[in-house]
Amino acid sequence: MEKGIPVEKNRDYIVDITGMTSEGTGVARIEGYTVFVDGALHGERAEIKIVKTLKSYGFGKLLRIMTPSKDRIEPGCGIVKRCGGCQLQHASYEAQLRYKTQQVRDAIHRLGGLDDVAIHDAIGMKEPWRYRNKAQYPVGFAADGTLKIGFYANRTHDIIDANQCMIQDEASENAVAVVREYIGKYGISVYDEKTGKGLVRHVMTRKGFVTGEVMVCIVCNGGTLPNKEVLVEKLKDKIAGLKSVILNVNVQRTNVIMGDRNIVLFGSDAIYDYIGEFKFKISPLSFFQVNPVQTEVLYGKALEFAGLTGNETVFDAYCGIGTISLFLSKRAKMVYGVEIVEQAIENAKENAKLNSVTNTEFILGESEKVIPELYRKGVKADVIVVDPPRKGCGEELLEVIAEMKPERVVYVSCNPATLARDLKYLAERGFKVQEVQPVDMFPHTVHCEAVALLVRE
Repeated sequence: MEKGIPVEKNRDYIVDITGMTSEGTGVARIEGYTVFVDGALHGERAEIKIVKTLKSYGFGKLLRIMTPSKDRIEPGCGIVKRCGGCQLQHASYEAQLRYKTQQVRDAIHRLGGLDDVAIHDAIGMKEPWRYRNKAQYPVGFAADGTLKIGFYANRTHDIIDANQCMIQDEASENAVAVVREYIGKYGISVYDEKTGKGLVRHVMTRKGFVTGEVMVCIVCNGGTLPNKEVLVEKLKDKIAGLKSVILNVNVQRTNVIMGDRNIVLFGSDAIYDYIGEFKFKISPLSFFQVNPVQTEVLYGKALEFAGLTGNETVFDAYCGIGTISLFLSKRAKMVYGVEIVEQAIENAKENAKLNSVTNTEFILGESEKVIPELYRKGVKADVIVVDPPRKGCGEELLEVIAEMKPERVVYVSCNPATLARDLKYLAERGFKVQEVQPVDMFPHTVHCEAVALLVRE
């Protein structure tokens, strides 16, 4: 036993799980020493083996559950422990929603120091399965030469072979089955990350949940695909609603899944879907929310919080392909969307045109630079909406929001910790955080989106 550490590596202990981390890991304490236990739920008593010790915390492997939580259920997926994509499948959906609500509350209260805020219960799904409209499957061979198409094991690039995933649409599974048969029948080579050799790298699928349109994209280490006509015909036969088959060329030796070049093998170069009343063009490289049902809930709440009357100028920072901007345009005088990704801005302009929206302007650049420049030129927002990446808003943007003093700020977040940090910053500079609404965009995972309303004091 190391000095100052009250546990011994490779020794078994009986522990009580007294909490859960933001990664969905159980937390136990042995003589005040913190131990993290994957797969354990709050309230459980379990036998664990200590597998790693550090100065102030360690890691335990779950051996058996002695007293299960009332929230524990049998996962619906056979590879959930190896895959790591669904960290909460062993908890009931009601418990998952409570967990996500608590994660947001803890962040706002503890990290943000904000107590006088209405934090509502997370809004869940009526049917929290088969909700993803996009799937990406790596392709490879096992050491014994067996073909594997599935998902990367947690924190590795080892492929776990999978014929089914309960959060993906069934069209994705049908596509994988066809590609699996095609590779086997025609001896198609598959990509090896270590050597950079081989042809087929990934299978990517997208589906429009409203339109029913399906795209299948074969990512290849080259621009040709042997017997592609046979593959296309089989996909057409097995997948209802198939509108597009794309060969995506990626010859770079990187972890980036998609390349920049697309070759249409069948149908069109894009599919279409709706979020609410708005229609969106979805190409292989387009960013599009993977859970369209909950996206409508989230953006509807953002629109509600914006409190628009038709006379407001709105800034939409980190606007992506203009999804929120279009929702806001229904009730705003003018919406300025800002995004650093050039392809996303082009998509946003296309989507505005597709929906005959004329009161939006999309600007390419960093929100932290473009919005201060707009303000210096005399363009002032009555309402500012931000939907930043996980790292949260850049401080330059928060500074100009505080200086501009809009009537309302609507903050859409995918990370409770950075949400709390940024809310605290604005709360110290003249804004009142009124309410926060968590929305479960990713059932069975630890991820939770939230939308917050701030008003000028």
